Amino acid sequence: MEKIVLNASKREVTGKQVKALRREGKLPAVIYGRHLEPISISLDAHSAGLTLAKASASSLVTVNVDGEEYPTLVRERQRDYVKGILTHVDFLAVNMNEAIRASVGLIFEGVSSAVKDYNGILVRNLERLEVECLPGDLPDRIAVDIAALKQIGDIIRVKDLPISDKVRVLADAEEPVAVVTIVKEETAAAGDGTGEAATPEMSVERGKKEAE
Repeated sequence: MEKIVLNASKREVTGKQVKALRREGKLPAVIYGRHLEPISISLDAHSAGLTLAKASASSLVTVNVDGEEYPTLVRERQRDYVKGILTHVDFLAVNMNEAIRASVGLIFEGVSSAVKDYNGILVRNLERLEVECLPGDLPDRIAVDIAALKQIGDIIRVKDLPISDKVRVLADAEEPVAVVTIVKEETAAAGDGTGEAATPEMSVERGKKEAE
């Protein structure tokens, strides 16, 4: 995993004066943690924006503040959605020797023959997974290879995911992550009276129809 480093400087400017920092191309931020007094910092807005765009909520980000490094996780990103730029970032400082709990995103990869060849419907039951581990062992993302779903009814469960033994998963090992099913049109239309299938909370992906 590539080390993510951001260079920052301590800032004394707070409140309404922060707007002046932003006009100068600076991004205000704060580092806080269990064993740390909050540190107000500023970063170069352009470079920080590019770097943080590659970082997930579980990516370890090293913030270098005037020569002192702080391993952190990005806890909150405030954004100007009109201009599409970050306006403030909160970093949580972590102790590399203390286990932490974090939510890691799942990335669905590969091609399911059950979806591609049998017109199955891929239902994604989970999008994120709660884990506990040392910060240095925290995965950016967890891959879910849906190529394992070959027949209608096949299921990938939490226990099937490729997760390091250094990472403790907090979810039930038997909980379904993804399943391939087939839904009759009349059943889907009936649903709960809204025209939706019986499991609207799940993310559904339909396969291509077989050639006639």
